[in-house]
Amino acid sequence: MNVRPNKDLIEVFGYAPDDLSPQCRSLWKLSACPFINKKCTKANHDGSVIYGTCSVTSAYGDCIICPNRLYERNYATLRTIAQEVFDASLDFFMFEQFIPLRDKLKCCVVALGQNSGREVKIGTNLSMDWVLAKIENGELNEYVGVEVQSIDITGNYRDAWHSYKNLTNQTLNIPSSGHGMNWANVHKRLIPQIIRKGIIYSRSQFVKSGLYFVVPDIVYNKFEGIIGKDIPILEKSGKDVLTIHTYELSQVTKHGEQRSLILKRNLRFSLEEFSQRFISGPNLPSGSQLDAAVMRVLGVT
Repeated sequence: MNVRPNKDLIEVFGYAPDDLSPQCRSLWKLSACPFINKKCTKANHDGSVIYGTCSVTSAYGDCIICPNRLYERNYATLRTIAQEVFDASLDFFMFEQFIPLRDKLKCCVVALGQNSGREVKIGTNLSMDWVLAKIENGELNEYVGVEVQSIDITGNYRDAWHSYKNLTNQTLNIPSSGHGMNWANVHKRLIPQIIRKGIIYSRSQFVKSGLYFVVPDIVYNKFEGIIGKDIPILEKSGKDVLTIHTYELSQVTKHGEQRSLILKRNLRFSLEEFSQRFISGPNLPSGSQLDAAVMRVLGVT
C-alpha cells in the first residue's frame, strides 16, 4: 500500500491497521482485544461488526479512543497506582486470581472492576471503574479509587475500517476516516464525573489517597483548557486529593509489534481546587460574551 490518509485509524485490535502480520490478523479474525484478553467491546449499534479500533488521528496527535487500550501489559496502569499508593512489594491480584488464595494470603492488593469480579456500584446509576483494595489478614484495610477514560468520537470510520479489513499487498489507497473527536464530553461528562466520584471517595473511612484518574495526555490537555494550567500541585496524597496519570503512545513500531504506553504526567491536586476551577475557571466565558451571543442569534443590538 502506498498512501494512507491524514485522517486515519492508528490502531485496530492493538496493531497498525495496515499490519498484515499473522499475530495481528489473527486478532481481526477473532475480534479479540489483546489488552484485556477478551472479545473487543467496540461494536456497531446492532453488534454485528466488532471494530476493534483503539486509537485514531486527531488535530493534536494520535489519540486513544478506547479505555481498554490503557490496560496493556496485564493492567500495568493499575499496578503502577497500587505501587504508588500501597507498599510496592505487595502482590497484586485480579479478583479471579484472589478468590482461590484468599484464605492463604496475609496482605495483598485486589482490583475490583468490570474485568475483575465486577464494578462497585452505588445507588441506581453510579459505577466506579476500579477499586484497588488492600486486604490484610482477611480484612479490608484501605482502598483507592481509579477512573479510566479515553475520549468518544463523532461521525464514523466505516469505509476506512472495511478497507483495512480487506487490505492486501496490492491495495493502493485507503479512504479518509470520517471520525471526529467529541471534545465537548470533557466538560459535559468527564470532569463532572471525576468531581462527583472524587467527593464520594473523600468521604470513605477506608480511603487515604483519594481518587486516581488515568487518561490520555491529549485528552487531559482539554481539561487544562477548562481548569487552567496553573492549578497548584500537591506533593502528598490525601483522601480529598485527585491524582492524574496521563499516558501517550510510543513512537510507531514495525509491523508485528505494538506501540507501548508511556506515562507522561503524574499530577496531584486538591479536589476542592479542581472543582472550583471547573465552576469558575480562567477560561469560563464572561457574561458580556453571553449577551453578545444572544443578540447575535436574535439579530438585534
